[in-house]
Amino acid sequence: MKSASISIIGRPSSGKSTLVNTICERKVSITAQTPQTTRNAIRGIYTDQRGQLILTDTPGYHLNDQKFNLKLQQTALKALDECDLVLYIVDATRSGGKEESAIIEILKQVKRPVVAAVNKTDIASAEQVAETKAFITDLLDTAALLQISASADEGVDDLLIELFRLSPEGPLHYGEEEFTDQPLEFRVSEIIREKAIQSVSQEIPHAIFVEVIDIEHDEENKSIWIRAAINVEKESQKGILVGRGGANIKKIRVAAFKEIKQIFPTLSLTLDLRVKAVSRWRRKDMILSKIL
Repeated sequence: MKSASISIIGRPSSGKSTLVNTICERKVSITAQTPQTTRNAIRGIYTDQRGQLILTDTPGYHLNDQKFNLKLQQTALKALDECDLVLYIVDATRSGGKEESAIIEILKQVKRPVVAAVNKTDIASAEQVAETKAFITDLLDTAALLQISASADEGVDDLLIELFRLSPEGPLHYGEEEFTDQPLEFRVSEIIREKAIQSVSQEIPHAIFVEVIDIEHDEENKSIWIRAAINVEKESQKGILVGRGGANIKKIRVAAFKEIKQIFPTLSLTLDLRVKAVSRWRRKDMILSKIL
């Protein structure tokens, strides 16, 4: 029986979260068109007859010295110290640049097996795929190299074969039916944040964080009441998120309700959302330490 913890690293929007969701066949990480949607180390669990892979999705590695981004970098780098294998995801539709080179320099120092997966091969040209593979081979020739499309579920079985091949022998750390170890409050907050991000554009998605204020479970009436706050940095962003006549916050609530209800299929669910402005929260250590 094989058992391994695998840390996934890559640039923002390289497809890390999509791959974890595809492998686990469940929604483990939220996804969006906005770069750096993932802010935490999020574990997905895949188990079959070969054993168990614990996949840690990490924030996209982005070269930026702002406090918020440095926290995300630290999260990604810390995960590399707590794993058996590293899975490096590369977007074939984007040429290798400073960030890709920086990640490779980090991986050269890692004392664990590295698997590199060239992703988005379903939309990249053959030339782009070839150039990406050559780039990786030239700079990181010790890594096993595969090509996949996480969104189209192409090449993922071959990737799993390679990951299990490199995994050490060991016991299962989670039950066979488990697909994540996220706390309930975190899962709920991430679902709400995803729907909020998808409802707005430009810089607002990066200014959003969600706080679950209270979860009341009434066993007698088989009901659950969730109160949460969607926080932004400016009053103007708050107005956009709420929308004219509350239209946008209603859209967010309906979309989040539908998904959260799947967690509580036998309970009557009430979802109460509020929008608040918390000035410059991305520069406040107290808030960053709470949500990252």
